[in-house]
Amino acid sequence: MNTPRYFALIPAAGVGTRLGATIPKQYMQLAGQPMLAHVLTTFAAASLISHVFVVVSADDGYIADLMAAAPHLQGRVTVLFHGGASRQESVLNGLQAIRQQVDEEDWILVHDAARPGLTQSLIQHLITTLGGDLVGGLLALPVVDTLKRGDQNARVAQTVERAALWAAQTPQMFRYSLLTRALILADAVTDEAGAVELLGLQPRLVEGSPRNFKVTLPHDVALAEMFLKE
Repeated sequence: MNTPRYFALIPAAGVGTRLGATIPKQYMQLAGQPMLAHVLTTFAAASLISHVFVVVSADDGYIADLMAAAPHLQGRVTVLFHGGASRQESVLNGLQAIRQQVDEEDWILVHDAARPGLTQSLIQHLITTLGGDLVGGLLALPVVDTLKRGDQNARVAQTVERAALWAAQTPQMFRYSLLTRALILADAVTDEAGAVELLGLQPRLVEGSPRNFKVTLPHDVALAEMFLKE
């Protein structure tokens, strides 16, 4: 039996409306590069990653310039113009597009294009922790804030017990066959772990890092740049 390999899959077909930018947020400039370029560079430089795939929309008008300006990505990153209307659809389309290049038991690390703070050490930590796991798992952070559930009038309806609660991050890492089956069968999920959970399985939580946060709102941009310039 062949030793499983590790592949990165980056869904990058979104438009990032909450950020209020004039271009898709994954192409916004952060610390001198498009946000997506930081993500691709991190994965391309990771020795444990066999190859990197990025899924963009069929009419993406930015990825060609990004790739042309980054010769270090050549041969390490393949662009797939199979983006869908949702993250789930983009990831599934990407998985189906690479079917002939991966084995059923190879690991797929799905990562948000809007998490530019990922590091090679976090990738290695995830792979080392999950390499022998029967299910797979994801980077996540234990919730430390007190959580309040609000009502329709923006008043506190309940204080939520935070013990055992985690905030999901990415990469989320599962074997190709399992992840593909989970996404095909799931009606609508916001992350890959959610699809796997619907199969009755329990993905493992691997502690991530605060720097690996998702750039979503305008004030996130300055924080992301601070981490990237360290």
